[in-house]
Amino acid sequence: MNVFKLFILKTTCTLVFFLPLQDAVCTLNTLQTNACALEQVRRERGHPQLQLQAMRGFLERAGLVVEELDHLNIIHVTGTKGKGSTCAFTEHILRSYGFRTGFYSSPHLVEVRERIRINGKPIGKELFTKYFWQVYGRLYETKDTHGGSMPAYFRFLTILAFHVFLQEKVDLAVIEVGIGGAYDCTNIIRRPWVCGIASLGIDHTSILGDTIEKIAWQKGGIFKPGVPAFTVKQPDGPMMVLKERAKEIGCPLWVCPELEEYPADSEPLRLGLAGHHQRSNASLALQLSHSWLQRHQSIPSPADESKGVSPAAGFQPSPIMAKGLEDTEWPGRTQTLKHGPVTYFLDGAHTTRSMLACVSWFSKVASQHERTTGGPVVRVLLFNATGERDSAAMLKLLVPCHFDFAVFCPNITEAIASCNADQQNFNVSVENMLTRCLDNQRSWRLLNGQEEKPGAQLLISRDALPLVAAERCSKTLVFPCILSALQWLSQGRDSVLAHPDKRVIPVKPSVTAKAAPLRDAAGIHVLVAGSLHLVGGVLKHLDPSFAS
Repeated sequence: MNVFKLFILKTTCTLVFFLPLQDAVCTLNTLQTNACALEQVRRERGHPQLQLQAMRGFLERAGLVVEELDHLNIIHVTGTKGKGSTCAFTEHILRSYGFRTGFYSSPHLVEVRERIRINGKPIGKELFTKYFWQVYGRLYETKDTHGGSMPAYFRFLTILAFHVFLQEKVDLAVIEVGIGGAYDCTNIIRRPWVCGIASLGIDHTSILGDTIEKIAWQKGGIFKPGVPAFTVKQPDGPMMVLKERAKEIGCPLWVCPELEEYPADSEPLRLGLAGHHQRSNASLALQLSHSWLQRHQSIPSPADESKGVSPAAGFQPSPIMAKGLEDTEWPGRTQTLKHGPVTYFLDGAHTTRSMLACVSWFSKVASQHERTTGGPVVRVLLFNATGERDSAAMLKLLVPCHFDFAVFCPNITEAIASCNADQQNFNVSVENMLTRCLDNQRSWRLLNGQEEKPGAQLLISRDALPLVAAERCSKTLVFPCILSALQWLSQGRDSVLAHPDKRVIPVKPSVTAKAAPLRDAAGIHVLVAGSLHLVGGVLKHLDPSFAS
């Protein structure tokens, strides 16, 4: 930390907005691997309730108290698959009514500011910088009297989001749970107006448990006494757990109807997000929005009278609700970008259940595009997976899509030192990321019945990263970064990637030769999946609005 920044932190923090945004993001990144934070996580793992106790302490050190959060009019949403899309639908509906909305979500695709939104837009650079240093300064000033501890990355951002929403006086805040629910740091919320649980599945098993029932118990932890909660239809096991949790906590729980069960005057409801799985997310969003409007406007609702578990009514959505659903945008989730002959299909699916939905969506929409291409189309899979996720299980689901090429790369936007600080991850080494890519490549080859080439490997070296792309069979390749993968698979046919400002990353002649089908095809269809961080890195290069 430089002397000027230290001086700012030890003063009143009123001048912090003069510091560059990049300084704030780089300082935020230090919380990813903060030694005290990691030790704290280890201590708390066996005593999950300590996580919320620690969160309260950090909140108070930042100048906030839990009671202040009661005034935020919060809609709290968890789930394994679809909670982000549900939040996006809900926020857009209520913003369409004229309310000033706050929206906290994770992870970000390109810039960390995306996690904290005001009226649907990422918080501005100046405001982010200003509020960041206000919160960081207060925590930094008090760390020596609290064992030198600073909150970890996600905890800090959660505190920052609460601070921003209070300072910006939002009418309501849509808060997406990070992981689980019961012991997630967002669950410091005491009095949400309404809660929602999207589709449940297996994810984060080391934290939440190794069965869907254990995961359901964690998700149901966001229920609050007397606060209405809604869930989409779940398998019998987890649904029983949710019912038991609701009864234990004293929370009225309602099960959302199918989207087709909402009466409409003329046309069926249209959704701004593609994919059949978005229909249950939209139904949940309608119930959350409707409940919030009823409670906020002091209109009696059935949810206030029920103490059990009941099916929610399929009411007739207002024109504002219908328009809100149709206009919702949520980048990186079942998103299609057409750049001349190259069409990108982007979906951050990173569990087996979400990958099933992704495959269903891609198969349908890619076939529609292929029918109008007017010539042969080459299909390319661009894939990465991180953490504890079962890459092989996800890749197995993708085999029936019949890709001509499978391309693997780490979530590194560009293999140069000046890469975007918003996308730096200090919790895993470059070597580990590339090793994971090689493992994914090996899984793909085995799933497709291809034999290993003895002795073939990618020689991993930091110095060589910008210069190397390696392949181990005719149809699979591993690249050192997202830009090199995109440049290879587009073969100069995407004008955005071919822009003179883009740095061209050289590859071996043998790798270039493998791209002949891409150069000759009438169209190139690229599915990007396996990681939201991968999708974010791709969008940074493909969408000029993210590159600013």
